[in-house]
Amino acid sequence: MLTATNITFRIGQKELISDISVSFAPGKLHLIIGPNGAGKSTLIKVLARLLRPQNGTVEYEGADVGEAREADLAKHRAVLSQAIEVAFPLTVREVVMMGRYPHFGGRPGPLDENIVDEVMTHFDVTEFSARDYQTLSGGERQRVNFARVLAQLWRDDANQEANGPRARCRYLFLDEPLTFLDIRHQLDFMKKVRAFANAPDVAIVGVVHDLNLAARFADQIVLLNRGRFIAAGTPVEVLTAGLIRDAFGVEPSFVPTQHAGLHLIFE
Repeated sequence: MLTATNITFRIGQKELISDISVSFAPGKLHLIIGPNGAGKSTLIKVLARLLRPQNGTVEYEGADVGEAREADLAKHRAVLSQAIEVAFPLTVREVVMMGRYPHFGGRPGPLDENIVDEVMTHFDVTEFSARDYQTLSGGERQRVNFARVLAQLWRDDANQEANGPRARCRYLFLDEPLTFLDIRHQLDFMKKVRAFANAPDVAIVGVVHDLNLAARFADQIVLLNRGRFIAAGTPVEVLTAGLIRDAFGVEPSFVPTQHAGLHLIFE
């Protein structure tokens, strides 16, 4: 379980998020929505310990993440940001292998090589393996980086057996991960995230702008506005006409669909 309690983060005198308390259970996909400036990315960064709040605590499985060692944290927490810059010429395989760095010292072993093979196949980037990462398009880079962060969290059968049924939870944070992806790859990405979130020891928290994707894929939606917590619950509980009108300033209409539950149209 990931729990944030009374989180406030400010820059100077400006509070970007204020007194937010929310929890995220494993085995579910949690998506944060809200208008521009709502504090979505700030909250993700605080949850992932990329930012330290001035007030409040973030706990992973009851332990204050602020006290965790970075080397230990990197073994079970991964973050996919909007854009990753690589300053040196690296092949795609080398970039994906970066996700395994917390798990080995010196050189990658056979297990690390096998995991990289698996995630590159899973995300359909094997054909880029020897390509210079810098020559890829924005969408191709994002797919490679999703393979990288999943390599960081990928759990092999031997590791699972060694840790037993109480193996520690893994945490994946997605900060606007759909940037640069076309609609086909957005849907493919969200389906893969949805499948990974089904693991009972995985908690995924992401930021998306598309309310229809949130409605289709999320188990829990968290709505923020002006740096404050507004609501949390299932898509049906949070994506109501009143809450959308108040937060986004648009008037929604709802169209039921066979596969996506509901579809929103805005006027």
